[in-house]
Amino acid sequence: QVPPVESGGGLEQAGGSLRLSCVASVRAFSGNAVGWFRQAPGKEREFVAAITWYGGSTDYSDSVKGRFTISRDKSKNTVYLQMNSLKPEDTAAYYCLADAPMADIRTGASGYWGQGTQVTVSS
Repeated sequence: QVPPVESGGGLEQAGGSLRLSCVASVRAFSGNAVGWFRQAPGKEREFVAAITWYGGSTDYSDSVKGRFTISRDKSKNTVYLQMNSLKPEDTAAYYCLADAPMADIRTGASGYWGQGTQVTVSS
């Protein structure tokens, strides 16, 4: 299975916006959910958001709810993470997890990980 590929990270000021993209094969996205996770230096990887590929149901961590929006474009085999009102504490490497069951996607225990994209938010 080819792992997903993330893009869209960069340096942004607090209060700004970034949009991350996660591209994978049709098979990697079909049938299950896709999630975004992040890992800051010295911290464990944490769940950010997830979306079911077919139904579009979403789930968010409390820390990003109301600021981040996850969406998918089936025609492009792409999942997006729109990040608004960025805060310095959002600084982390962001990872896409493909083909994971929605029921336990928060654990990150199964699926295919991308290599990550760095997001840095300056104060």
